[in-house]
Amino acid sequence: MKEAVLATGRRKTSVARVWLTPGTGRILINKRPFEEYFPLETLRNDVTRPLVVTNTLGKFDIIANVRGGGVTGQAGAVRHGIARALLQIDETFKPMLRKEGLLTRDPRMVERKKYGLKKARRAPQFSKR
Repeated sequence: MKEAVLATGRRKTSVARVWLTPGTGRILINKRPFEEYFPLETLRNDVTRPLVVTNTLGKFDIIANVRGGGVTGQAGAVRHGIARALLQIDETFKPMLRKEGLLTRDPRMVERKKYGLKKARRAPQFSKR
């Protein structure tokens, strides 16, 4: 196996660069422990999902740099990056990761605001008189 594997994960406007190295399961995100960076349990479960699915939790050290977007988007980007890095390590993980939908880049983006409207689709309040 290679020393370190680099993969990129994306969601909305967040981009994560993820390095996977053989280790004890330590996860650092932007040089901070991942429990500190993602205080919500749901986000932590989201990030570790690829490792749980492939039964590799505790076998790799993960270092991730993530920029842009909000906390949920960043968690999704890290998850995507971990899944793609695991695929580089072992191609046999592909069916498992694909079945869970972890290899698909979430294409949903914020719709742009249109002129004449208050938001992307919200029209100004209508009044007959």
